[in-house]
Amino acid sequence: MAVCVAVIAKENYPLYIRSIPTENELKFHYMVHTSLDVVDEKISAMGKALVDQRELYLGLLYPTEDYKVYGYVTNSKVKFVMVVDSSNTALRDNEIRSMFRKLHNSYTDVMCNPFYNPGDHIQSRAFDSMVTSMMIQVC
Repeated sequence: MAVCVAVIAKENYPLYIRSIPTENELKFHYMVHTSLDVVDEKISAMGKALVDQRELYLGLLYPTEDYKVYGYVTNSKVKFVMVVDSSNTALRDNEIRSMFRKLHNSYTDVMCNPFYNPGDHIQSRAFDSMVTSMMIQVC
């Protein structure tokens, strides 16, 4: 099950972070921020190939004992990070890829809102409910 979903701006500050067990919220914030180094490494390793590539899914960034951290980068360098419970072995790579596509589509809807200022924290109820339903759906 997905336990944390984060949207990180191009300048590496959080636009949105949501975690389900709120007692470990600080731990998930730390995991998301430490994964940004791995995201930057993967982006720089891809170099020019990332420009030509349409698939922006970065895959597994790093596993820990209890969780796996996955990443996705948009064309505008906004990063999506998802922390998934390692005990869920039924969750496959293509399912995580489709979850990131849903998240990207919902993020695009937020960006298209004329009342949203790019760079502000995401406070959209529609985005929040989509993330919540995505986390519950995977459970």
